[in-house]
Amino acid sequence: PVSGQRLERAHIEALARIKGAAAKVNAELKVLDPDIAGAIQEAADEVASGRWDAHFPVDVFQTGSGTSSNMNTNEVIATLATERLGGEVHPNDHVNA
Repeated sequence: PVSGQRLERAHIEALARIKGAAAKVNAELKVLDPDIAGAIQEAADEVASGRWDAHFPVDVFQTGSGTSSNMNTNEVIATLATERLGGEVHPNDHVNA
């Protein structure tokens, strides 16, 4: 960690809402299986609610691309979605699609 300051609540919520919306659109476009997309949307809603903020340890100050916060979000949502679905939801192949 650079500063010891974690991501703001609003940042985590925004990332989760984007991931949920992307899953919905990707299912509509038939890029993503509807069951996987549904599990991602449910997980993203939970993350957006603040329930899983403790699982976002990345520092607010990152390199310019924000890869750490993006991947942290993908991994938390994928883990939650996998639990709901009972099958693998991949952080890159499904949540980051």
